[in-house]
Amino acid sequence: MSRIAFVGCGGIQQVHYQRLAQIDDVEFVGQCDVDLSCAERAAQEHGGAPFDRPEVMYDAVKPDAVFIAVPPYAHGPAEMAAIERGIPMFIEKPVALDKRTARSIARAVSKARLLCSVAYCFRYHDTVRAARQFLKGRPICLVSAEWRGGLPQTWWWRRMECSGGQFVEQTTHLVDLIRYLCGDVAEVYAVGSSGCMTALPDYSVHDSSVASLRLKNGAVASVASTCVSEHESRVALHILTPEASVTFSDGRVAIREDGQITERLPQADIYLAEDRAFIYALRSGKRSGIRSTYADALKTFLVTAAANESMQSGLPVRV
Repeated sequence: MSRIAFVGCGGIQQVHYQRLAQIDDVEFVGQCDVDLSCAERAAQEHGGAPFDRPEVMYDAVKPDAVFIAVPPYAHGPAEMAAIERGIPMFIEKPVALDKRTARSIARAVSKARLLCSVAYCFRYHDTVRAARQFLKGRPICLVSAEWRGGLPQTWWWRRMECSGGQFVEQTTHLVDLIRYLCGDVAEVYAVGSSGCMTALPDYSVHDSSVASLRLKNGAVASVASTCVSEHESRVALHILTPEASVTFSDGRVAIREDGQITERLPQADIYLAEDRAFIYALRSGKRSGIRSTYADALKTFLVTAAANESMQSGLPVRV
């Protein structure tokens, strides 16, 4: 039996409650949230005892692992308390709001050799796996990506000092996919725009942004983001090589080569896949199924943090 505790009982954690319930021999033993009433509701609905402090929960229920899903600004205390107790962690992206916190957690995870998976769920698409195999060894010429959607309703998301803005909190998925399929990033130059959402109170994130990425292998990428598109949404990535192209769009992958297009539709439940991989690693000690370790997720976070720095300074930022 795998005894699982949770820190942060709202939003995306609902997805993990549902998926973990589909895995045999998983028991929910603790629910923690700064809003104790939220933890109490989660305990009543899913099981486990409610808490409002993670370290108290860890000591009381002694979980085998913890799922941490908190806003960017809240990362740090729950992770460090878990590391001190040797508790494996599944962490929702982004891993932090600032580089100091992210690097401190990364060093502690590495020193403890602790099992840690970060929820870059796009990596668990079977279509993405096929695209990665196709692109292996091929030179990348040009990458273009777009995250288009509306404004999330959570209060902290629209405040820059809490979420880090759209590039850090949402577009991070596309940045991570670029890294996963095309290679690491060397430098970022980004610009942001504001002015379309002036009627909203407590709103300080950019409405839209465009970032240019220079990859270490010499390729270039552009990433456009907007949170003002309430009428339509799109998450897409297009990769061009000298002989072929690969397009990822909402889980689907189309490969164009020799005048023919091969399209693959996603078959896997990516959230169930990432949760199964973590539970398997927890039980077996074999970590090969974990597609985003903390050290890897840190690299993605540093790219998004560099984009924010560039938007503020108006200058390119090395990663």
